[in-house]
Amino acid sequence: MTLNTKPVIVALDFPDAKSALDLAARLDPSECRVKVGKELHTAAGPQVVDALMHWGFDVFLDLKFHDIPNTVAGACRVAASQEVWMINVHASGGSRMMLAAREAVDFASTKPLLIGVTVLTSLSDADMVEIGFIGPAVDNVLRLASLTKACGLDGVVCSAQEAAGLKAALGAGFQLVTPGIRLESEAKGDQQRVVTPVDAIRRGADFLVIGRSISHAKDPITALHSINQQLANVLA
Repeated sequence: MTLNTKPVIVALDFPDAKSALDLAARLDPSECRVKVGKELHTAAGPQVVDALMHWGFDVFLDLKFHDIPNTVAGACRVAASQEVWMINVHASGGSRMMLAAREAVDFASTKPLLIGVTVLTSLSDADMVEIGFIGPAVDNVLRLASLTKACGLDGVVCSAQEAAGLKAALGAGFQLVTPGIRLESEAKGDQQRVVTPVDAIRRGADFLVIGRSISHAKDPITALHSINQQLANVLA
């Protein structure tokens, strides 16, 4: 199975295990992967990850590790021991931190994809200036993504708006995970750099993190089927 056979990653952004598992029970692990982020993991711990994996889901453990190299390496080592499918670290933690994470994951019996977070999709160019970055978001994304690749990571989290440029600069094999995905009929919410699922794939995204479009749908499995059919037409 190629990496993007299942491009949709459903974000289980819930404050408790029951809500997350209730949604997961309505989904098919052959049609999507799932993401466990800080809120759910803080509330429910690794047990919810184990439950999802027991049901056959590939789990993206979205904890965005960002600390001194030794601490991040330890966290990545533990996450890899759970045999999750993907984990991530903040690229802004620097090369020593990312290299330590890479080394820790390489010792795992089942290596997860290790992804660097570039610039959060909630940040605008004005936000970038406010926190001290030089230049627009797109320039910072490319710089951080280039550093991530140089450290041997498998790809980055970025906005789909930056996907085409990153594929051209860093190659087709460098995996792009894109949050901030919204259907045309939906509001942006707290995201700034948003793209529709079809446009994201056309721009070069490999994986689409989709939350509210599926989790808040009246019928989540129908919403997932509809998105997958649209993407299948593009990928074909």
